[in-house]
Amino acid sequence: MKAHRLALCVVTAFVWCAGVETSYAQIWSGPYVAGTIGSGMQPDGENKTVRFDKTLDGNFSDTITTAAGANAFSPGFCNGAAVSATPGDGCRRDDRAPDFAARGGYDWQMGRFVAGAVGEFSRMEQTSSVTAFSTTPAFYTLTRELDWLNGFRGRAGYGSDHYLVYGTGGVAMARVEHSFVTSNVVNTFGVPSGGQNIWGFQTGVGLELRVGGRWSFGAEYLMTRLDDRDEFTVRVQGPAPATNPFILTNPSGTDLRRTDQFDLHTLRFMTGYRF
Repeated sequence: MKAHRLALCVVTAFVWCAGVETSYAQIWSGPYVAGTIGSGMQPDGENKTVRFDKTLDGNFSDTITTAAGANAFSPGFCNGAAVSATPGDGCRRDDRAPDFAARGGYDWQMGRFVAGAVGEFSRMEQTSSVTAFSTTPAFYTLTRELDWLNGFRGRAGYGSDHYLVYGTGGVAMARVEHSFVTSNVVNTFGVPSGGQNIWGFQTGVGLELRVGGRWSFGAEYLMTRLDDRDEFTVRVQGPAPATNPFILTNPSGTDLRRTDQFDLHTLRFMTGYRF
């Protein structure tokens, strides 16, 4: 089931449950803290590719060709990490990852309209890989792993005495670690070290249900897009022969990088306490 369909099912279920009467009827204004647990996943059907700059002019739109003029990467690309040097064996799909978060925020209620702001820190070891296959044959796999993710969002929605239905959106900042592996033993590879802090945005929907006193429970679907397409570039160099596709155009080598943004879908269940 795709992430947005799963989120819709969860929100619908909570709306149905919200019709159950509780012993307390309280407004949503005021500060709160909450913890969440859930799962992060990659979008279905995302086509990831690797782009090349063989002239080293900063334009990643080049085709890497052999000395005979053939496309050296005609075997294509796959979503995930390579199993072997040939594309026929496929790639390992990016797994889902558990997601844990802590948040704090403040809401203001005006009639049935509720608006607020929330800050959040989450921990999720979500990985995303893409592989390019050459005619050698050889594989070239770029992987990024999300270490942590901060979000600062606004939210607004409809609140009754028992439930709050809302939309949310805002900025996100994450720490991402990159890595590169290949079966190519002819060339040398200049691989940047360390991680990067990258920025993006988040949007989503959620529902909270008051179950008594100051406590609330709920569910939330969140889409996060982080743009690190320009953050990790690998330089492929000699000492291969001058006819090697990576140094055929420019003796200094060829740069390669992935082209896709880091998209994440998370479904979370939360428990909150209002002061």
